[in-house]
Amino acid sequence: MSFRSVLVRQSVTRTLFSMALPMLAGTFAMNAYHLTDTWFVSRLGTRSLAAMGFTFPVIALLTCVARGIGSGVTILVSHAIGRNDHADASRLVTQGVALTLAVTAVLSIGGNFLIRPVFTLLGADEQTLPLVTDYMRPWYAGAVFMTLPMLGNGILISAGDSRAASGMMIVGTVVNVILDPIMIFGYLGCPAMGIRGAALATVIAQGISTVWLLYLLGPKHKLLRWRCGQVGIGDSLKRITRFAVPSILSMVLMPISSTVITKILSRFGQEVVAAVGAAGRMEMFAFMIPMALGISLTPFVSQNFGAGRLDRVRKAWKVVIRFALGYGALITVVFLWAAPALAAIFTDDPKVAGPLVAYLRIVSFGYGMMEVHRYCGFFLTGLHRPISATTLNAVRIVVFLIPLFYLGAYAGGIPGVFGGRLTTDFSVGLVGMRWVARVMKTTVAEKGTAGHIEFGGM
Repeated sequence: MSFRSVLVRQSVTRTLFSMALPMLAGTFAMNAYHLTDTWFVSRLGTRSLAAMGFTFPVIALLTCVARGIGSGVTILVSHAIGRNDHADASRLVTQGVALTLAVTAVLSIGGNFLIRPVFTLLGADEQTLPLVTDYMRPWYAGAVFMTLPMLGNGILISAGDSRAASGMMIVGTVVNVILDPIMIFGYLGCPAMGIRGAALATVIAQGISTVWLLYLLGPKHKLLRWRCGQVGIGDSLKRITRFAVPSILSMVLMPISSTVITKILSRFGQEVVAAVGAAGRMEMFAFMIPMALGISLTPFVSQNFGAGRLDRVRKAWKVVIRFALGYGALITVVFLWAAPALAAIFTDDPKVAGPLVAYLRIVSFGYGMMEVHRYCGFFLTGLHRPISATTLNAVRIVVFLIPLFYLGAYAGGIPGVFGGRLTTDFSVGLVGMRWVARVMKTTVAEKGTAGHIEFGGM
């Protein structure tokens, strides 16, 4: 089966948005997991909402590991499809699944034993810790159902089957929305389990998505083949880890920074932690459209890179940067106007609503450049510069985000913290654009491509 014409031969703009359109529904579904859980758990009170805020950095850590492995596999599979080498793509997918299963098992078992010390370090108090434990134990037990779909989404997009990837996420979300109120509040004969029910509903929903994924990768696309020569990690481990390790390191920086930021915010009270946790989920929901496009970028860039079509990569860059800036401006206007109404959806506690509104109205001014930075990372990874992508993210977190959060907290309190985030997004967006410009010129020179490529600005 050849997938090459899907990402290499059609119009760049048409290809990008035809990939992104089906993923829009899937991205909506992916973010609806978080929003649904947050909304239903918020009905249990501020303490439960704060508990979910504390779980975010830890869940993000395992998510980053899964996405890092998935990123490495997706890049290599996309490149193989660009070379029209389906056998290599199949071998990489099978060994990537085996690696994901092994890593998830180790992290889940370890995490289960460390719930109390980890969340105490994050700042959870004795009243919040039992709620955190109730959520995390079932979540760890079903973590593999989260990590495998993260691996599979990029592979399906590389195969030109973004519709199936989207459908898989939609089904999981629908199941989660149905099960959340039943298991949290105890409807239809089910016992009321509170925050534990939210975790169980998500695990069951993701389990159904995983079963569908295995069918798509196996019988449908013939990319998952459990034969002796395919299952062993073998020589593909080095190839996968070359991309996976920098990607994991890059993404792990995010939950590390979230941990530090949560610790800073906890000084202002549990209500502020709850507010920022809820605002972060609103951000994810608001950016589901550019996220749908971003999910498609790495396989698109890598596959065209494998086919020697750097001209198409240049065109894609111009399209997505303009889109990121325009969409970011639109969301800023919406949040400035609607922040109080959005806050009222999640809480009636003024101590939570105040910081939530302030966050949305300050941080939203940097949303366009935040998305630019994210797209820069996708391009660098797709151009087989994983270390550059990791370094760019490290610059964002170590050089800008954490120092500016501390400075903002010291100089301006809660608004100062949010101002530190805004300054970070603007600064790193500009750094990322210049970085991609330099890498593209270097790549063109290495490939011996004729012609001058202007990649630095708009």
